[in-house]
Amino acid sequence: QKDFKSNSCIRGLKDFSKMTEKLFYQDSSIKEFTATVESCMQGKDGMFEVILDQTAFFPEGGGQYADTGVLLVGEKEVKVVDVQEKNEIVTHYVTDAIEQGSKITGRLNYEERFSKMQQHTGEHIVSGIVNRRFGYNNVGFHLGNEEVTMDFDGMLTETDLKEIEWEANQAVADNVKIQVLYPTKEELETMTYRSKIEIEGQVRIVVIPGWDSCACCAPHVDATGQIGLIKLIGAIKYKGGMRVSMVCGFRALLDYNQKEASVVTISRKLSAKPDSIAEAVDRLQKEVEAQKEKIRILQEQYLKGVLKEIKPEDTCVLLFEETLDTVAVRNFVNDVMRITDGICGAFIGTDAEGYRYILGSSKKELTNISKEMNQTLNGRGGGRPPMVQGSVKARQSEIEAFLKAQS
Repeated sequence: QKDFKSNSCIRGLKDFSKMTEKLFYQDSSIKEFTATVESCMQGKDGMFEVILDQTAFFPEGGGQYADTGVLLVGEKEVKVVDVQEKNEIVTHYVTDAIEQGSKITGRLNYEERFSKMQQHTGEHIVSGIVNRRFGYNNVGFHLGNEEVTMDFDGMLTETDLKEIEWEANQAVADNVKIQVLYPTKEELETMTYRSKIEIEGQVRIVVIPGWDSCACCAPHVDATGQIGLIKLIGAIKYKGGMRVSMVCGFRALLDYNQKEASVVTISRKLSAKPDSIAEAVDRLQKEVEAQKEKIRILQEQYLKGVLKEIKPEDTCVLLFEETLDTVAVRNFVNDVMRITDGICGAFIGTDAEGYRYILGSSKKELTNISKEMNQTLNGRGGGRPPMVQGSVKARQSEIEAFLKAQS
């Protein structure tokens, strides 16, 4: 996904006579259109910058990425990979040059466009509900390839979010016709609408009667019923407010299908009905914790047995095991240090994979020993005496030979 600097979807329409004619404002459902190439220039990274006299491709802006598709020049198909607007001119970034004056047919990736219209219109409804019920403003908006995020300048509880989601879907069920207004300056002064920035020139207001009124430049669906399901899928605290994640329409269906597949897989693995997997996971967690406690006790008993064999005169005590709990290993080294003044160490792993280690000694200076061991045995690590730790990539026999030579 791209990182959009702007969080506003408001664009002033200053002078229609000097703009690329924007067909998406006339009809947001246009899938294909004809146009004339006004100019084509070599751009960066092998791209070409094409300006048309009119376009249905919506340019990047306001937290929403640009439309994509193709320009057809006779039998030739040229991909549109990005669309930008500057100084009221829309530039299409395409993969091949097109001769100035050529007549082209533009064909949008309409599945992508329609999905974005579903998401953006759903965002208007949700933001309108939040503003009306709680007085919070949408201070950040990003329409990505997978989900929409909305930043609100106030806190929302889990109950609030469930109620907002339910109400938003009621707006979908009402199938309200969406209106686009271009009010005069005088009319604008009497209107109530949401807006994030000061707007110069003609203001475009998107109205969802009974639900929202907002200054916005983007294409939207014709009626709320076309949005489909509105699903809030996440919420986190963000900059003193809330960042809410949402998917709408076909994205919501895809999200549901993915989560349903996960639920079915988990229910089969746990031999539990899909509506009972939470309880099954809870039982499994308790079983795992019980097993961990049994393992801890067994490790403790095993290491106590090892400690009984250690004598004060032992100068090098080394324990090698394939697996042991880190806390148990550290406790073992501490216990050995109370019995002998020599080097004591625990190495967990295998000759093939290497070992992670903890070394300790109440008398020996381990800093230089561990450095030399790491250099000799392809290791890394360190620490402050009386205990150091790290890992080595060597065989058990090599480790034993090195440390016994230091003791």
